[in-house]
Amino acid sequence: MKLIRQYPLFVLLMMIGAVAMLVPAAHAARQEDWLIARVFFQYSLLISAFSILIGTAMMSRKIRNVPRANLITLILAFALLPVFFALPFAEVLPALSFERAYFEMLSSFTTTGATLFDDPFRISESLHLWRGLVGWLGGLFMLIAAVAILEPQNLGGYEMRETMVAAGQGRSIHVENEVRLLKALGVVGPAYLLFTALLALLLIFSGERVFTATIHAMSTLATSAISPVSGMDGAQAGLAGEMLIALFLVLAVSSKLMNLSRFPQVALRLPKDPEFQLMLIVVIGAPLFLFARHWLAAIEVDAGQNIIAGLGAMWGAAFTTLSFLTTTGFESVQWDAAQNWSGLKAPGIMLFGLAVMGGGVATTAGGVKLLRIYSLFRHGQREIERLSHPHSIGRSGTSTRRFRRQGAELAWVFLMLFVMSIGAVALALSFLGIHFESAFALAVASLTNTGPIYMALDDPAAHYANLSDAAIAIISAAMVLGRVETLALIALLNPDYWRQ
Repeated sequence: MKLIRQYPLFVLLMMIGAVAMLVPAAHAARQEDWLIARVFFQYSLLISAFSILIGTAMMSRKIRNVPRANLITLILAFALLPVFFALPFAEVLPALSFERAYFEMLSSFTTTGATLFDDPFRISESLHLWRGLVGWLGGLFMLIAAVAILEPQNLGGYEMRETMVAAGQGRSIHVENEVRLLKALGVVGPAYLLFTALLALLLIFSGERVFTATIHAMSTLATSAISPVSGMDGAQAGLAGEMLIALFLVLAVSSKLMNLSRFPQVALRLPKDPEFQLMLIVVIGAPLFLFARHWLAAIEVDAGQNIIAGLGAMWGAAFTTLSFLTTTGFESVQWDAAQNWSGLKAPGIMLFGLAVMGGGVATTAGGVKLLRIYSLFRHGQREIERLSHPHSIGRSGTSTRRFRRQGAELAWVFLMLFVMSIGAVALALSFLGIHFESAFALAVASLTNTGPIYMALDDPAAHYANLSDAAIAIISAAMVLGRVETLALIALLNPDYWRQ
């Protein structure tokens, strides 16, 4: 064990991926699909041997700048590990080019959930299991990297947490700077595994197939929306399954719940958490808007629908809102009813705004993050107050004023970088001949790691399988950028950051 711990981080991740290949190999063998079983087993042995050789050759290497090396490893992991994950995938599906197999694995590992298969039944269950497992591992790696790599460097939203510490809010998971990946795995890993198993078990009790329940549980915890049955439409658990998934999606709002030793205390204080409060406002407010608009129109024409249909549409809007806010991408079975209920031509456009807002800091969700939005909201609230009372002094203490000012400045910088990234990706896709509306949707989907949002367009041709290889390459780069965030990349390229 001590020998393995001396291996470089990237090599350890390769070894974990190689061991994970034994899972779809065993599943395929159980189904007597010997081709898939043989290919995954052989690549597992090959990559394991390659990892051991590389790790042994580099184990005595001295790292001068550990934070910089960890940040480089984080970026390389999301960009290069899918190359190894795609090897058995492309071998089993010869009609799928390696570049597109890489896109499929990159989408899974970054928890984006974009897929090239318009019909999920075109590939075997073992390949769906591999997609879901890669997405689940990607979510776990992001949680561990947030604690062990991004937090010590105040990146990935932790720059906002520092201002929250000054405001008396405290950190979500207390991990000292010298603690690295192994201790972070001990903090986050058990909760991640336990919640996944618990959700899978509850979905099975709700009437879902064991295989589908397992994939949906992994997809929910990883916020990847990977599904072997086209999401909620093909699920058998029905309304109960959607409610269970919605309950566990709260884990993508507050990372404070990913600590089993503090879970009871954190759960009791969760209603006071600003990210949770903002989530409630959005999840309740958006469906109420759609619901109320229908009733206002119904009063004008003296017509209405029964209360059961109304509540179904209300739930469909609430579930879909929470799903896209956490950048998961599951759509409720009742979402079509919610769109018809609203009477709007394109209520799906609000899903883009929800995905941009994103989930909580240090979670598997992407987007701008709720804590940054909350900081901008508090700053705007104070500015509106100063319009009426220019010489007033904020009623909050010094630490809270620091969060409003410094936190809002940091949030505004990130928001502008995020918007500029969306514009750059959309412009690059437009140069390839893609309609600007579709290019914008693809940019938002890739940078927020919410792949299903592209299919929210009212366009039958809106599918990743119809994109060119050049468009796939641009989207792939955007998915990596969205996963590691722009600030981390700028910090890596900024010499002043490392001199300090």
